[in-house]
Amino acid sequence: MKGHIQIYTGNGKGKTTSALGLTIRAVGAGNKVFIGQFLKSGKYSEMNALKKFPDQITVEHYGLGHFVKGLPSKADKNAGIKGFKEIGDILKKGEHDLVIMDEGNVALKYGIITEQALLDLFDKKPDHVELVVTGRGATSVIMDRADRVIEMSEVKHYYNQGVKARVGIEK
Repeated sequence: MKGHIQIYTGNGKGKTTSALGLTIRAVGAGNKVFIGQFLKSGKYSEMNALKKFPDQITVEHYGLGHFVKGLPSKADKNAGIKGFKEIGDILKKGEHDLVIMDEGNVALKYGIITEQALLDLFDKKPDHVELVVTGRGATSVIMDRADRVIEMSEVKHYYNQGVKARVGIEK
C-alpha cells in the first residue's frame, strides 16, 4: 500500500486529535506508529492511552514542555532540531507504517526546521509510510506538496465562553 503525505492545519482545534484517531485506526490494522511531538510536554490523557500499545506506538517529545506561545529559546530550538533529525532516521529505517510530526508546522513557523528541510524529508519518505504533519500555519508550499490537506476552522467552541479544558475530553 502506498503511503501519502497529510497536513492537518488551521486555527481550529482538533489537528492532533485527528492524527491520534488515525493512530488508533493504524494500530487496529496491526501497523506500527511513530509520533514525534514538537513543542508539547505530552501531559495529555491521550498520551496515557497510547502507552498501552508499546509494541505498536512510539511517542517522543521534541520540546522542553514549557513552550507553547511566544518565541522558542535556544534550548527549545535545539531539542526540535534533534527531533527532526531523529524523525528523518525513523523514516529512513521504514519500520513504521505511520509517522506523525505533531506541531511540525509550528516548528517550521518558528524556524526550528526549514521549509526546504521539510520538503526534503517528504522526498525521502519511503513509499509505504504515511506521513502526517500537524499544526497551525502550514505554508502554501508545504500544502501544495502534500497529498491531502485538512484545514480545521473553528465555527464555535465553548472554550470561548470560559469553559476550561476538561480531562478526558480536551486534555
